[in-house]
Amino acid sequence: MDEFSQELIIAQIELMLSYVNRIYKRQFITRKVANNDILEKTESILDDYLNWKTLHLGVPTVQYLSDQLHISPGYLSDLLRSLIGKNTKQYIHEKLIEKAKERLTNTELTVSEIAYELGFEHAQSLSKLFKIKTDMSPLEFRNSFH
Repeated sequence: MDEFSQELIIAQIELMLSYVNRIYKRQFITRKVANNDILEKTESILDDYLNWKTLHLGVPTVQYLSDQLHISPGYLSDLLRSLIGKNTKQYIHEKLIEKAKERLTNTELTVSEIAYELGFEHAQSLSKLFKIKTDMSPLEFRNSFH
């Protein structure tokens, strides 16, 4: 051992980690067809979840989706980020807002009823998420259509 041994070992480990990271990220580029299949399955699972009103399960989670797809939550988020620029949680929130908008414009249900249909325990949770994502409350959104 000399004064440069530790530096050389660290440099070799960093180089190995860089290669591993490169290989991990490259798979998202080289597996486009397979990844698009996972995106379609993710969308289908979320649509089924929200359309069948699985209230007892609550709001869909990243863990639920990854369990249904048989992949890890981290891998699913990385995959979605590479395909659509959003992680899994952002994608779920986007779908929830989309469904809430649909119900606000096509039904006379109250915000509380819509929140409950989408799996929220409290209407305030939906209202807060809706406000963050759209810069308007659910009622303001509904009134903009009438």
